[in-house]
Amino acid sequence: MAPTLPILLGARVLQGVVAGPLIPLSQAILLGSYPKQKSATALSLWAMTATVGPIAGPLLGGWITDRYSWSWIFYINIPVGIFAAGVTWTIYRNRETQTRKLPIDVVGLGLLIAWVASLQVMLDKGKDLDWLSSPVIVGLAITAMISFAFFLIWELTEENPIVDLRLFGQRNFLGGTIAISIAYTVFFGNLVLLPQWMQEYLSYRSVDAGLVTAPLGIFAVILAPAMGRIMARLDARIIASLAFAGFALVFFMRSRYLTDIDTWHLVLPTLLQGIPMALFFVPLTAIILSGQPAHRIPAAAGLSNFARVFCGAVGTSLASNEWNNRTVLHHTRLTEQASPNNPLFNRWIDSTQSLLQLNAQSAHALFDSTVNTQAAMMGLNDIFYISAAIFIAISPLIWITRPSKSGGSADAAVAAH
Repeated sequence: MAPTLPILLGARVLQGVVAGPLIPLSQAILLGSYPKQKSATALSLWAMTATVGPIAGPLLGGWITDRYSWSWIFYINIPVGIFAAGVTWTIYRNRETQTRKLPIDVVGLGLLIAWVASLQVMLDKGKDLDWLSSPVIVGLAITAMISFAFFLIWELTEENPIVDLRLFGQRNFLGGTIAISIAYTVFFGNLVLLPQWMQEYLSYRSVDAGLVTAPLGIFAVILAPAMGRIMARLDARIIASLAFAGFALVFFMRSRYLTDIDTWHLVLPTLLQGIPMALFFVPLTAIILSGQPAHRIPAAAGLSNFARVFCGAVGTSLASNEWNNRTVLHHTRLTEQASPNNPLFNRWIDSTQSLLQLNAQSAHALFDSTVNTQAAMMGLNDIFYISAAIFIAISPLIWITRPSKSGGSADAAVAAH
C-alpha cells in the first residue's frame, strides 16, 4: 500500500527486522525438536524449505505481477504468515525453553545498522551516481568504513555483543561461514541476472522467465530429504565440495550461451543446478554448527545466516554492476570499426536498408540494437565464467575445517535442545 518509494523502503526495512530471526530460530527449534540421531534429517528438511524461496519466487512473483500487480507479492504473505504463526503457536505454546536476560548491545546494533545500510545503498546506487565522482557515494563509503571499524572494535571488547565475532576464532565456523557466504553471493547474484536478461533481451514475459528458472527446484526438493542418509555416510566436506563442483559446471555451461538460444538450453543448466543446491546447505550448516557449545548455537546460527543473507544482497548489486561494466566494454569493442570510413560497415547498412526496406536512421538503430544484444550476452557470459572460477577457487576453504559427519549435526541438535 506504499504511496511513495521511501515508505516502501521503510516497510521493507521493517520486514527485514521481523524476518531476520526466522532462519536461526527455525534451525534452533528444529534441532531441539528432533532426537539426536535424526538431527541431519531435520537440517535436510530445513534446507528443502530454504531452497524453495529462491526457486518459487521468480515463478510466483512473475505470474502475480503479470496477471495482477506488484503489490500482491506482499499481500500474498498475509494469509501465509497468519497460518504459519498459528501452527507454530499450536505446536510450541506449551514447550518451555531456558531463557536468560542479557543486556542489549545498543551501540553494537547501531554500528551494525550504520555500516550495513551504508554499504548496501552505496552498492545499489553506485552505478546510477557514477561511483566515486558522486559526493553521496563517497560519503556512504566513508560512513561504511568508519562504522565497520568501530563495530569490530566494539564487538570484540563488549561483554555481551550483539554479534559474537569470537565465533570466527573457531576453524569450522570460520571456514564454513566464509565458504557458504561467498557461494551464496555468486549463486544469488546470478539468480537475479538470468530472468532479467531473458526479459530485457530475449523478450520473455516475467511469468515465462519464472517458468524457465522454476526447474531449479526439481532436484533440490527431490534430493533434500535424502541428505540425512547421505550425511550419515559421507564426510560433509566431500558433499560440499561436490556441490561447489556442480555449481562450477552449471555456470560453465551457461557461459556458452548465444543470443539465439532456445528454451531447452536455458532450462537444462537450471534443472541440473538443483543437484548442487540439494548438496549445498545441509553439509555447510552442519560444519558451521558442529562442536558448538549449547549457549553458542543460536549466536552461531544467527551470525552465519546473517553473513550468508547479507552477502546474497551484496552479490545482487555486484553482479548487476559487473554485468553493466562488461556489457559496456564489449559494446565499445564491437563498435570500434562501426564508422562511415569502414566499407564493411557501410555495406552492412546498405544491405540492411535494401533487404528490410529501411531508411539510414532505422538501419543504424537496428545495428545499435543488435550490438547491444550481443554485448549484453557477452557480458553475461563473462559473469557466468567468472562465477564458475570462483566456485572452484573457494573449494579449498571447506578443507580447512575439521571432518564433520552426522555427529556434528547431532551435537548441534543436543546443544540447541
